[in-house]
Amino acid sequence: MSQNYSYFAHKECEYFPCHKGADPENFNCLFCYCPLYALGRNCGGAFQYKENGIKDCTNCLFPHRRENYQKVIARYKDILGVLKRLEAENRTESGENA
Repeated sequence: MSQNYSYFAHKECEYFPCHKGADPENFNCLFCYCPLYALGRNCGGAFQYKENGIKDCTNCLFPHRRENYQKVIARYKDILGVLKRLEAENRTESGENA
């Protein structure tokens, strides 16, 4: 069975490839905005935090490698956990019932 859904390269994009040193023939744009970013230090990618606290993923190619599609998808439960925790915190702060 084909897995064409798991990879696409938007070679017409003015930023393609958006990470220096990336192999343009094996650069997956499917996760252009990385869903793993929300996992902070637990994302599994090559990142650093800048002095201002912003997470810098400039050197991370993990979600852009064709072979990592399933690894990214496998982390969606972790991402959902982060979102649920944030929602619970927001409800608590606003005085809503959980």
